[in-house]
Amino acid sequence: MARGLIAGNWKMNGLQAALSEIEAVIAGIGNMSVSADILICPPATLISDATRRSAGSDLNIGGQTCHANESGAHTGDLSAAMLAEAGATYVIVGHSERRADHGETDAMVKAQADAVLSAGLKPIICIGETREEREAGKTADIILGQLRNSTPEAASGANFAIAYEPVWAIGTGLVPEMSDIQTAHAALRDCLADMKGADPAAATPLLYGGSMKPGNAADILALNDVNGGLIGGASLKATDFLAIYEAAGTAL
Repeated sequence: MARGLIAGNWKMNGLQAALSEIEAVIAGIGNMSVSADILICPPATLISDATRRSAGSDLNIGGQTCHANESGAHTGDLSAAMLAEAGATYVIVGHSERRADHGETDAMVKAQADAVLSAGLKPIICIGETREEREAGKTADIILGQLRNSTPEAASGANFAIAYEPVWAIGTGLVPEMSDIQTAHAALRDCLADMKGADPAAATPLLYGGSMKPGNAADILALNDVNGGLIGGASLKATDFLAIYEAAGTAL
């Protein structure tokens, strides 16, 4: 079985003052006994400071994206090696906001994930359908196509994670029916088994993202083939994020 992972994506939120939320999370998990990993991906400007504060705790720190190249003339970009040096242990790649705002294709996401693995980090590969694709009955075609085309050969078992985030549910408060989440995750697991083999597929964490919050986390995390969550807005406040992590203790 895949080990659980509760991951927070702060997106473009957080100045130095927000490190107090990191400290509150560290204090909170110190009083919990949860058999799941916990991760916060703050803005790149906070990774080093967050890493220093989390040293010796169970909190992992990650990056939100990276360039596929190790170095070069790529103004404003960061390589996976740079994130690793700053203290990151995971990197999110292919988030729908990156795909939409920066034109990232499956091929680009695959190259980024490969770079993350080469740097000794774990990629969290994001996939998900838009509302128009969902209403057209194309959910399975879209997410399975993205899974196959965004996952590098070197990704196998527990060295990476997949995050299923219906684009229309991110930050909207809308959540698919539990049966829809279950169906999507089961299809992803089956596809992974076809790609990588049954045992490696069983060891890959499948995360759900898309308006997960304290009020619905326990129900979502209890679904088969859901091994955790990629949390957006609810990860910005330690109290909310800790409540979701606590729910993982009983659901996963």
